[in-house]
Amino acid sequence: MSLLWVILGFILLVVGGEFLVRASVALSFKFNISKMVIGMTVVSFATSAPELLVSLQAALSGSPAIAITNVVGSNIANIGLVLGITAMVSVIAVDKSFYKLNWPVMMVFSIVLYYFLKNDNVLSGIEGGILFAGLIVFLIYLIRNAKKDTASDEVDDTLATVSNFKIGLWLLIGAAALYFGSEWLVEGAKAIAVSIGVSEAVIGVSLIAIGTSVPELAASVIAAAKQEKAISLGNLIGSNIFNIASVLGLTAMIKPIPVTEPSILSTDIFWMLGFSAILIPLIFLPKRLQISRLKGFALVVGYGVFMFLVFTGK
Repeated sequence: MSLLWVILGFILLVVGGEFLVRASVALSFKFNISKMVIGMTVVSFATSAPELLVSLQAALSGSPAIAITNVVGSNIANIGLVLGITAMVSVIAVDKSFYKLNWPVMMVFSIVLYYFLKNDNVLSGIEGGILFAGLIVFLIYLIRNAKKDTASDEVDDTLATVSNFKIGLWLLIGAAALYFGSEWLVEGAKAIAVSIGVSEAVIGVSLIAIGTSVPELAASVIAAAKQEKAISLGNLIGSNIFNIASVLGLTAMIKPIPVTEPSILSTDIFWMLGFSAILIPLIFLPKRLQISRLKGFALVVGYGVFMFLVFTGK
């Protein structure tokens, strides 16, 4: 029964996230916000909504370990699983902006998160506010330095003509689906943790993290298989930045998140930092600015090792 709640929770999160993205984009068009800005801000925030609701629900229901490991695990899965499998499907070309801006910013946010958690074993409201403020500064910099003709592939022009009634309906459906999806997922995951005798941190960094990364994996693999557009490594890295700064940042501002599981600071967060750091030698050696199928396979193997160690407790 617990597994059924988890599956239903995942489905509702995917549905809710999709409706929220559509409604947010349509609403942005109503306010005459440019397509470029919508792609960089509105879509990014809306696609982080499922992770935000899961972490918030976990923190409020007394499971802070899930709140943190949901984000840490998602960031590991984005690189090890999503990027790895996508590269195995089609070789990924890497843009120079990746190592000049996106990667350094992701590393800064990751290291700052580690410092905040290690410092006093809690992510306080003030620290959450600092993370979120950092994200706003990063977005302002991105928008100011973006080319005027840049348009995001994620933004659908047809949403500019949607009626107010439909936008309102989408918002209601999206909000309801995200609320119940996050509640069922967290409660089901907690029950599974108890039944198989593992900690909530293990379930958060594995089952929940993979689940919240599935939509990105599906979208990336389909795009790579069809070769309709270049797979943007920047989007994946952007997702990791948003996970730390908006998901954990906003959750901590609503309710401080204590570190209740030692494995979070002793192993999980180091795996996240390791997967993030390995990207630089990966894109330069042996062939520059390219993630080949072999490199993608190596990432997936690394992720498999991580999952094995998580469940065996080594």
